[in-house]
Amino acid sequence: MLKAAVIGLGDISKIHIPVIQANPEVKLVAVCDIDEALKDSVSSANFYTDYHEMLEKEKLDCVHICLPHFLHYPATKACVEKGIHVFQEKPLSLNTKEGLELANLEENNKDIKICVCFQNRYNETFEMLQELVDSGEYGKVTGIKGLVAWFRPKDYYSVKPWRGKMKEAGGGVMINQSIHTLDLMQLLGGELESIRGSIDQLLDYGIEVEDTATAHIKFKNGATGLFFATNANAENSSVELEVILEKEKFTIKDSILTRGQYKEVLTEDTKMPGSKFYYGASHMKLINQFYSCIANDTQDYVHVKDALTSMKMIDAIRQSSKEKKVIKMGEF
Repeated sequence: MLKAAVIGLGDISKIHIPVIQANPEVKLVAVCDIDEALKDSVSSANFYTDYHEMLEKEKLDCVHICLPHFLHYPATKACVEKGIHVFQEKPLSLNTKEGLELANLEENNKDIKICVCFQNRYNETFEMLQELVDSGEYGKVTGIKGLVAWFRPKDYYSVKPWRGKMKEAGGGVMINQSIHTLDLMQLLGGELESIRGSIDQLLDYGIEVEDTATAHIKFKNGATGLFFATNANAENSSVELEVILEKEKFTIKDSILTRGQYKEVLTEDTKMPGSKFYYGASHMKLINQFYSCIANDTQDYVHVKDALTSMKMIDAIRQSSKEKKVIKMGEF
């Protein structure tokens, strides 16, 4: 049986922990958080306030990193150096530079698996959409649209101040709320040519990070992409992903994949109960698949190198907004 631990007992850990506990091939033996008040929050698991101590004392096969963004790299590095596989929440890193350090860590420790949590790749709607696009039946991709219109109140940042600081979050709506959408867009569109982007703060929250971002993306195959994300909406609306091909148009909205102008329903995502519907239900699929990869020494998971493109896109949009010009992706 594989032995697992979780570092960070914040909101996202509440998705990871039940999945680990439900897997009959895995045992959650330890958890770690700096808040000692959480000591009894996970029964039957040893509790630590220092993950270095936990890594020394526990014999672990895999650690889940559910920490604020600025702690992803050092915690992942510490686990890899102990010979422990890592399931790391998104984002990969604070920026491309740090992401490349993680890529080097992965390359230099090929026996250790690092999976980045881009679980939306495993949504039923996206899996079918990717199959339809890759089949070539409907011609080449000519356009991709990704829209994320969500709401975050001011106390979202005041309760956890790191979320509003560039040095600790690495950004706002792009890196935190819409990185999945950027990831899916690049999977569908292929290799990137250039990005022209703009970021802004529409809300008077007194934070350092952006709450709104737009971008026009050019792919090397000639397709174009429109990306728009904001936390200034009145509610958390459904993410929309639309792909225009030479012979057809497909749309994912409200967790349903449809075809054409008459919205023929093709498939629907499995829904996760609770108010945070936007997390989706594919964490379980990816986590269980990663444990299968550990057990069988296979490679079918989201590697660091796979997650690096989304970091490059975010950095390009930020640089483009600052310099007010098109950014060639070869510069990253």
